[in-house]
Amino acid sequence: MNATVNANEARKIRLVMQLRQSGIQDIEILNAIERVPREHFIPEAMSDQAYEDIAVPIGLGQTISQPMVVASMIEALELTDRHKVLEVGTGTGYQACVLAKLARRVYTIERHRPLWGIAEANFKELQMRNITTLCGDGMKGWPKIHGIEQAPFDRIIVAAAAREKPPTLLLEQLNIGGIMIIPVGEAGSQMVKRYKREADDTYSIQDIMPVRFVPLLPDIARDKPTSEEKERVPA
Repeated sequence: MNATVNANEARKIRLVMQLRQSGIQDIEILNAIERVPREHFIPEAMSDQAYEDIAVPIGLGQTISQPMVVASMIEALELTDRHKVLEVGTGTGYQACVLAKLARRVYTIERHRPLWGIAEANFKELQMRNITTLCGDGMKGWPKIHGIEQAPFDRIIVAAAAREKPPTLLLEQLNIGGIMIIPVGEAGSQMVKRYKREADDTYSIQDIMPVRFVPLLPDIARDKPTSEEKERVPA
């Protein structure tokens, strides 16, 4: 057991050094990645790949994104510990935990009920008390629950690709001065974009990096994924 822990620690340090050498300069993000046990969020049979800079399958046609993609997208958010963040696409909860080490509060939505359940269990086991989860339609943003409105958010990050532009309902949940990071485009030509809300109907847009993500889809997923949901290329 100790040998496994030591091996993971060595791989984790190597990954953090690799991310830094690849251009991730924010020390807080690197520290957060070092503090979140990525092996906890992937199938046990693939735990030896937890600290490789690759996407890892987690079932239902989904993956945990490549650490470099996670770090780059979070760096583009310009997070502080005062920010309230909305994440669309929880998966098993890895990115939400990294965000929770950096932000005041994280609200995260997952459309696949089995993954949502796994994420909930992971957050509880790791005692991540500043994360709130929901199984729902992330394209609609965070709904009013029991009459309580959490929107607008200081930051929004989306782990699936919008076809042409971010959903209007998501944009409307962004604070003035807030930042949304979201992949946009069809498979094979996707770009992570940074939207900053300058005024009610004014957004500045910046390209961050090319990526490959599952398409952003509406509604809660059915028990068996459709062919479109299986259109998963590692991100």
